Amino acid sequence: MKKIKTLAFYLPQYHPIPENDEWWGKGFTEWTNVGKAKPLYEGHEQPLLPADLGYYDLRVSEVREQQAQMAKDYGIHGFIYYHYWFGNGMQLLQRIAEEVLESGKPDFPFCFCWANETWSGIWHGLTNKILAEQVYPEEDLVTHFSYLLPFFKDERYIKVDGKPILIIYDPNHLKENSSNYLERFRALIKENGFPDFHIMASNKLPDDLDYKGMGYDAKISNAFQKAWAPHVKETKTHITTKQYYKNKLLTLLGEGKILKPTLDVKIQNAELVTEDLNFVNANVTTHPMVLPNWDNTPRSGKKGIVLGNTSPELFEKQLKKATDFITKNANEENFLIVKSWNEWAEGNILEPDTRQGFGYLEAFKKVISKYS
Repeated sequence: MKKIKTLAFYLPQYHPIPENDEWWGKGFTEWTNVGKAKPLYEGHEQPLLPADLGYYDLRVSEVREQQAQMAKDYGIHGFIYYHYWFGNGMQLLQRIAEEVLESGKPDFPFCFCWANETWSGIWHGLTNKILAEQVYPEEDLVTHFSYLLPFFKDERYIKVDGKPILIIYDPNHLKENSSNYLERFRALIKENGFPDFHIMASNKLPDDLDYKGMGYDAKISNAFQKAWAPHVKETKTHITTKQYYKNKLLTLLGEGKILKPTLDVKIQNAELVTEDLNFVNANVTTHPMVLPNWDNTPRSGKKGIVLGNTSPELFEKQLKKATDFITKNANEENFLIVKSWNEWAEGNILEPDTRQGFGYLEAFKKVISKYS
């Protein structure tokens, strides 16, 4: 069996852009949400703060090299950069990938996930406001491909048998709005000297759709979302930290009205999700995906969802299930997907934090070193 290659999703957001300045205020980055996060109930571990890498700015090339070296040291094969192309030549957060291409650094494998979805402000306080709409005009397709071609030609770009990997975040949205997009992309890549694309569907949609018929070569497993789904409905009501301590003081003083819980926060038990995690094959090559932790309340407040009781030990159990699945279903390339390397405002990170340090990376290395 070929060695397992782990690819980690990578958010290229940690630097100011004019659009975020306009929407959220001057100098906004993802760190703005991370730093202002507060615990919403007793025992809620927020804010979750970066440790060794600090509040980095991705415009600094040394930071990108430090990230790549850290990932390499712990057994990550490459990064999956989110690619935001909305149509009509509009894109966002492209600077980091462009600088990686132009500089040749870091010397670390990468590929793209086209995050083909509309940006809305509904989860961030801008109700019903469309920030950037995802569209697929016919005349834009060649422009999109031409922009991506230099990346595909880069020797660091991850390929399967010479075919550049391109991950599509939402296959249904693409199919419903442009039925021949992938066919035309395949024709263009062949015209430019490549044998074909290796097109992969993301983890967003269920595994039982006809991905082969939709034009995909592979699929990132939806097993984590499927295991999570039954528990998401279990909304638990908690009291806020402020209310908790105020009640404690009032009780000690023997006076005042005790405040009742008023805040609904959706909390899932990571142990139950890990126990229910079961990877199955789609009708194309299927790659397992694991998720170390999740808490998007820094970004979405009380509308967010918390995966409670996460730990490096539970992450290790996920990884063992994933590697067992790969061992039983060996393919031309044995990819294991991690979501994510650095999505701090969603709490899914491998980078060291002030709570667990290098715990998740150590758990990852412990398991993956046996297969690399």
